Amino acid sequence: MPSPMDIYKFLPKTNCKLCGEQTCMSFAFKLLKGEKSLNDCKPLFEKEFEENRRKLEEILAVIEKATETGLVVNEELCIGCGNCVVVCPVHVYEDPKGAGSGYGVKLERPILRVENGRVRVVDVGLCRRYRDKMICVACRECCPTSAIAFLEEL
Repeated sequence: MPSPMDIYKFLPKTNCKLCGEQTCMSFAFKLLKGEKSLNDCKPLFEKEFEENRRKLEEILAVIEKATETGLVVNEELCIGCGNCVVVCPVHVYEDPKGAGSGYGVKLERPILRVENGRVRVVDVGLCRRYRDKMICVACRECCPTSAIAFLEEL
């Protein structure tokens, strides 16, 4: 995941305030959170910043894939281990006979699923962050390659 500094280094750094922010660093944070777009930075569309704008477009492409909960899966980093699927508290199957869990995902449309060797978001509407407004980061915490992140953590 890109950091605010990764974005800032390609901004004009003029603090011109044309974007509505006091500083370019503030603008970098808002870009990461999806609260601003590159179009808000007028100097980026001048000839001298053309290459920087292209690099920023590449960096921000990952963020555009974020779900409503802020979940971002970087498929290039994902190794398809499935840890995130297994630890998701919504996916835990409780046996009604009291035998406990450990039976794997029983949902037809789980939040996450490994397909073709990469994790995919299937139904983010079930996520506790979306449905119950809870701060849950179980999927991110168990990812060995840091392929999962949340926008507000950036």
